[in-house]
Amino acid sequence: MNDALINTLRGITGAANVLTEGDLSAWEQDWRKRARGKALAVVRPGNTAEVAAVVKACVAAGVSLVPQGGNTGLVVGAIPDESGTQVVLSLQRMNNVRSMDAANLTMTVEAGCILQSLQEAAEKAGFLFPLSLAAEGSCTIGGNLATNAGGTQVVRYGNARELCLGVEVVTAQGEIWDGLTGLRKDNTGYDLRDLFIGSEGTLGIITAATLKLYPIPAARLTAWAAVPSMAHAVTLLGLAHQHLGAGLTGFEVMGQFALSLVDKHFPQLRVPLYKDTPFCVLLENSDHESESHAREQFERLLETALENECVLDAVVAENLTQANQLWHIRESIPLAQAEEGLNIKHDISIAVSRIPEFVEKTDRLLADAIPGVRMVNFGHLGDGNLHYNVQAPADGDSKAFLRDREEEVNTIVYDSVASFEGSISAEHGVGSLKLDKLEHHKSPVAMGMMRAIKHALDPTNAMNPNRVLRA
Repeated sequence: MNDALINTLRGITGAANVLTEGDLSAWEQDWRKRARGKALAVVRPGNTAEVAAVVKACVAAGVSLVPQGGNTGLVVGAIPDESGTQVVLSLQRMNNVRSMDAANLTMTVEAGCILQSLQEAAEKAGFLFPLSLAAEGSCTIGGNLATNAGGTQVVRYGNARELCLGVEVVTAQGEIWDGLTGLRKDNTGYDLRDLFIGSEGTLGIITAATLKLYPIPAARLTAWAAVPSMAHAVTLLGLAHQHLGAGLTGFEVMGQFALSLVDKHFPQLRVPLYKDTPFCVLLENSDHESESHAREQFERLLETALENECVLDAVVAENLTQANQLWHIRESIPLAQAEEGLNIKHDISIAVSRIPEFVEKTDRLLADAIPGVRMVNFGHLGDGNLHYNVQAPADGDSKAFLRDREEEVNTIVYDSVASFEGSISAEHGVGSLKLDKLEHHKSPVAMGMMRAIKHALDPTNAMNPNRVLRA
């Protein structure tokens, strides 16, 4: 039966786009190299009709599919399992910008478009597409939507869901739903778009999307500030909202140890101000008037912050090169952490007002449980999302730490998140890594509704089984 299916798939996409032999690690191994699966085949359709035909063929053969974009996910949600029976459906060949509507401030693109390529296409047309994250040179917009990606500008523009007006989807039955509307108002029943955005490929396959565009700001200024505590960082955020309003497009917090790892492993980046302060903050102000106006706003903000003693010292980038260097430091934290050794990652969200208390409490719980544990705490404070990661003690074995302590650490962190009424996944998704934790921390009513939706849209469990929900 498998040979017959492979032949059918070759007839749909062309033999060169059905891979069964050779090195398939680019599709079978996850981004963090935590897991490696085995695919029956990697299929690379070139258009939506081919995606639909592939889905129909696999469902008829009783074979499940794993949709995949750039394979940059962090929760093991886009690679096959180890059975060798699943088909990886890669959307990377579907990378066309179908249309640009300047008057409507939208562009319609295929799911395999690299995020950075979309940013550049929008800029070439005189617009801004504001979704921005560290993996933007590799991740695809289909994967961004499937996981409802966040990134560094959520505080102003929202998650991927807020940046998408419509989607084209191949359903679990191989039907094509054309929901590529550019409408900002459409109150005609259930919002089907939002069912698929954030569903991690478990309900259907997003093949294209209509995205919002924005005018390019006249100026974008960046500042780096040293703050004496997380509570002071929250105070600074409040002042930034007051002084900058909608111009506040980025507000990142970085713990001292996180920055020390960048300084240790990438000394050429020259991390400023971190050695004598527990936290640093990176702020971005986008202004539609002029650079001088933006700089005046920043200066007033920092003067007020210094007077209120929520900032110890600060620097404002003098030009775009300096601003990019500061952002590069922030984006290098995950790479520096990887250089330090295997670690336990968390992507959590808490109400901004409660983050200082959460950090103080959870830091203490982890230190009591594992003496010498090191906290790599950084993230998008502007929208309440922390990457609250845990590194082994300095003299410990990182592999043994991950193997022996991950469950204990996760339980401490996620139970603490629950006590603060937060979420165990802010922007990375659930994948397979958080299956059990989701069932523990999500209410039975919510889980029941999610299972009902899954069963209604994918009754044969053909779409990315055992991701988000256990089969």
